[in-house]
This record gives sequence, structure tokens and C-alpha cells, in this order.
Amino acid sequence: MHRAVAAVAQEAANGKIDIDKDVLKKAEWISGNELSDEQRDKLVRSVKQNLAGLQQLRNVELTGADQPAVYFGTLKAQTDNRVEIKRSVSATKTAVAKRPDSNEQLAFLPVTELSNLIRHRKITAVELTKLYVARLKKYDPMLKFVVNMTEELAMESAVRADKEIASGRYRGPLHGIPWGAKDLMSVPGYPTTWGIPQLRDQTLKDRATVFHRLEQAGAILVAKLSLGALAMGDRWFGGMTRCPWNPKIGSSGSSAGSASATAAGCVGFSIGSETLGSIISPSRRCGTTGLRPTFGRVSRHGCMPLSWTMDKIGPITRSVEDTALVLAAVHGADEFDPTAIDQPFSWPPKVDVRGMKVGYTARRTKLEDRNDLKILRDLGVELVEVKLPRTVGIRAMTDIIGIEGAAVFEKWLNAEQTDGWNSWPNTFRSAQYISAVDYLRIMRHRRKLLHEFEKLMETVDVLINANDLVHTNLTGHPSIVFPSEIRDRNGKKSVRSVVLTGRLFDETRLLALAHAYQSNLTAHLERPPLDLFLADFEAEEADEDRKESGDDKKGKSKSDKKKDKRFW
Repeated sequence: MHRAVAAVAQEAANGKIDIDKDVLKKAEWISGNELSDEQRDKLVRSVKQNLAGLQQLRNVELTGADQPAVYFGTLKAQTDNRVEIKRSVSATKTAVAKRPDSNEQLAFLPVTELSNLIRHRKITAVELTKLYVARLKKYDPMLKFVVNMTEELAMESAVRADKEIASGRYRGPLHGIPWGAKDLMSVPGYPTTWGIPQLRDQTLKDRATVFHRLEQAGAILVAKLSLGALAMGDRWFGGMTRCPWNPKIGSSGSSAGSASATAAGCVGFSIGSETLGSIISPSRRCGTTGLRPTFGRVSRHGCMPLSWTMDKIGPITRSVEDTALVLAAVHGADEFDPTAIDQPFSWPPKVDVRGMKVGYTARRTKLEDRNDLKILRDLGVELVEVKLPRTVGIRAMTDIIGIEGAAVFEKWLNAEQTDGWNSWPNTFRSAQYISAVDYLRIMRHRRKLLHEFEKLMETVDVLINANDLVHTNLTGHPSIVFPSEIRDRNGKKSVRSVVLTGRLFDETRLLALAHAYQSNLTAHLERPPLDLFLADFEAEEADEDRKESGDDKKGKSKSDKKKDKRFW
């Protein structure tokens, strides 16, 4: 209600209107209350006082790093004490690998194999970095996944990595591995654009904690990769990021560039973020393996906030084991992010998947005809039919994103600087009409959901393909997605994936089952026919250039015409 009154407060300050009982009456629909004239008379003075105080707060500029004093934590985070963690991790296979015959094969190797080659000096970090830099530049015009290259930083890091490895100072399985960062992650010296044109030159001083930890692990940042504007979808100020398996369509989002570049063999791995599907969705579209860790497992410091109580940072890779190696390097408590805590994680896992209880939800397909469950049976797990909590208003709970995002981006919104924001402006403006009471009501319902979902997870170790994306983004449970099949229908390739969800902070068990499951698949080893797609793309580009070389009778510029092309 105060928010509605605030809409006329500015006019009142300019002497155009006074806040009286008639103004309050017009605003009552927001609170759902109908007051008497006597109640309105009493309320006028307190509303004016409240607005004056709120105006003082509005005059003080805040940044996204200024988190609310009340913050969300998973049930486990609230009951467990912080524990000291030891970062001991290694790949399951340690035999010396043979360098592939071609650079194409090399580019698509998982981190587990790339790190083996680098450690035994079958390839240098400099060679691998140059390979990925070249591929990024080659395929970016078609796929549009690069916002800014970090080539100078990458080459310096690669030279340093080779010297360290040669001298016997091997930092671990990410040492010398080139990677890409979703461009909401702050890297000093390079723009961090958040996918919107207003910030294409924004350079932040903060060093994102995830970037710092990967740097300490010896990984090499080669590019800042695209995200949909303010973490929505795959459209950003540079265009629409494309799917490597079918460049006629978008890569989905908002970790659009991270998934696309990884699937295209242009980085060894990448980092994405998820608030409501932004790792899972593009990974499903592009055929990558994506891990959305437990909320609070990985620090968000130095990354653009969209929703303080729902944002998660996680790896996008080519294999399940790769996600484990990256997670091991980046997880843990951080003094700059009060939600990040220490919880154990180990790899290789000392977990026997036989006997695990895996929950599935009923479908129209007969149980015996479900391929996803057949592999689980062969692995020796116990299948348990479950039902997700049918919580009232679960979709309404996702208004949290709009409410918190409206607070983050209020400065630009009020200044009408919202060009290129996709549909965020309307979402943020509508969120401003949700009262503080209703926000707390949503959070109270969310608390009920936490308990209901945790009660479900006490009956199983993991869920499979449970369509639990909204539930688990609200509760903070971890999920991993990986490709199970690459389909080819009339020359159009698409990906079918598996999604597994685990218990809070139990990524070790979750990834153990996912790794065992993926060992029965080959989809994650397939490579998109990028050069065939690129030939078609370049042919059409050349055709457009020829058409535009003459007089432009319609008055359109060359750049305008290219925007009108239907194929790309």
C-alpha cells in the first residue's frame, strides 16, 4: 500500500497533490483491506512519516553487493556448524594418456584427459590456450558466445603454468586448463557487462571469489562469455547466442555462452550461474554437463546478483567428473558472501551406487519402457516412486526473483535506462507493487516448502527426471544434467538429457551416481558438425554481401539487413 502511495508522493512533494484519506482509499486495493473513514484519517499522518523516512533511504545509493541483513539459507546450512574442508581431489583415471591425432579431437577432450596430457607434458598450456583462443574466434561470428576475449591474461597465465609444471609445481587437475566465465563474473582489468548495452564498458574492481579460486588452481581464463540480458534467456546486446547442435536456434539461457562454448569445444570448461534454470536449461539445449550446486556451496562474491536468496554458481563441462574437479576447486566459505559455508566434498567418491535409493515420478510411459530407469536398474539401485510436494502457489514464490531483482536494478529502472533488458523492466516494475508483507508471506510459504521437500529427500538419495526445477531452485537442492542422446531428425540435431537431484550438500553421492550413469552413455562424447554449419553460415554471409554491394533502394543499411536475415 505504501508503494502505491509513493507513486503520488513525488507529486505531493512538488505541491501538486496532498496525501489525504481519499488518496489512501485509492491505494487500498494493494493491501486487500478496506478501511473506514476514521481509520483513514488516523493513517494519513503515519503514512506521510513513513514516506519521509523511506525517501531518506532512497537517497542513499546501494550496490548489488549490499545484501539484505536477512538472508536465505538451506535447512542443513542452518543446523550444521561450519566444518574445515580439505581440498583433495583427483581424477578416477590416472594412466598416461596419448595425445589425440587431431586438434579437433583434442579440443573436445574432457578436463580429466586434458589435465593428464598437461601434467605429463604431452601438450603445453600455451598450445592448448592458443587452440581454444583460435576456436573461439573462428566460431563466435556464428554462435555469438564471446563478449570479450581475455587473451593477454590467458597467454600470461599459460606461460606461467608451463613453467610451474616443468619445475614440478603441479597445482592439480585444473592447472593449465583454459576456461570461460559467464559475463556476470567480475575480473579486474576486463569489462563485466551483465549482458546489457548500458554496461558494455563496465569494469569492476572486485575479483570474483570463483575466479580467484580457479586462478589459484592454475586454470586459465580465455574469455568472458555471453549471458542473456541481466541473466534472462540467450539474447544480449551482441545478438542471440546459438546452439552448436543447431545454430538456427538459441542456446537457451541465461548461461548461454558458457554452455554454447563448452559444447562447441572452445573452452575446457566454463562457469555459469542459475537462479531458476540458467545452468540446467542451456546445458539441456547444448548437450553439456551442468552442475547447479547446493545453495551456499559456492560463493557468489563478485558476481552480478539477481536474487540474493536464489542465485547459485556452478560449472558447465563435458563430463560429470569434470564438474567434480571444478567444484572441488571453487566451493567453500567466503568472508565476502555470508551464505557460503564449508561442507565436505570428496572426489573420487568412496560411494557404492549399488543399493542407492533413487526416486522417480510416475508418467504415462510404462515403467519397463523408461530408458532412464533401465540404466539405473542395471547399476543396482533401488527405485522408489515419489510425488513432489504439491505446495500451494509454488509458481507465485518465484516472484522472489522479480522483487529482489527490482531492488538490485532500481537505479537504472527509475532512470528509464532499460533498453536491451529483454522483458525484465515489466517484471521489475510489477514487483514494486508487491508489498513487504506479501514478500514475507512468500518467504513463509517457502519455509514450508523447504521442510516438505526435505521430508521427501529423507526417503531417497537421489531423484531422476522429476521435473523439480522450480522446487529445487527454491529449496537450494543440487541438480546435475547431462546428455543421454543426440537425436537427428531430418538433419536437425537435438539433445535429450537426464537430470538428477541430490540431498543438500551431498554432491559427492549425487555425482557418484551421475558418473556411473554417464559411463553407460556416449552422447557426451559426440561433437557437433560445426564446420558444416559454419560453411552454410559463411555462404549466406557472402550472399548477403553480394546483394548489398549495389544501391540500397529500400534505404536499409548493411547492418540492418543482416539483422533481418531469417536463417541466422
